[in-house]
Amino acid sequence: MATGTFDIIHPGHGYYLEESKKVGGADAHLVVVVARDSTVRSRKRIPVVDEEQRLEVIKMMKPVDEAYLGSESDMFEIVEKIKPNIITIGSDQNYNIDELKKQLVERGINADVVKIEGYKTSLLDSTCKIIKRIKGMEFDEDIFKDC
Repeated sequence: MATGTFDIIHPGHGYYLEESKKVGGADAHLVVVVARDSTVRSRKRIPVVDEEQRLEVIKMMKPVDEAYLGSESDMFEIVEKIKPNIITIGSDQNYNIDELKKQLVERGINADVVKIEGYKTSLLDSTCKIIKRIKGMEFDEDIFKDC
């Protein structure tokens, strides 16, 4: 199981999902949980792309076998339902792995937690960088006439 916001898709997302699938081995089945808009607002910022569209795009990605929206109130709810063997955490996700493992055990969830190390670096390798780039650009209004 991999989790994330997946707002504006960039190479880092692809890397995270590919590496998450590899962690499970040759016959891995990757389930992805996409954060709800309310969760993104409370932890990061206002999402650019709404949760339904983010889910739709994640379902289209090659490494992904299944994808679901997470819970708005309990991040472990879907984990209890799916019962993954492994949960991967992205390199930019700030979770205390030991604390997360402890919470899983307390809820009777027997899953290993693996931090995906490394990151696909590029000029626009985060949603924040993409937003900043767009905000700093000047556009000719004519390009938006058919938008």
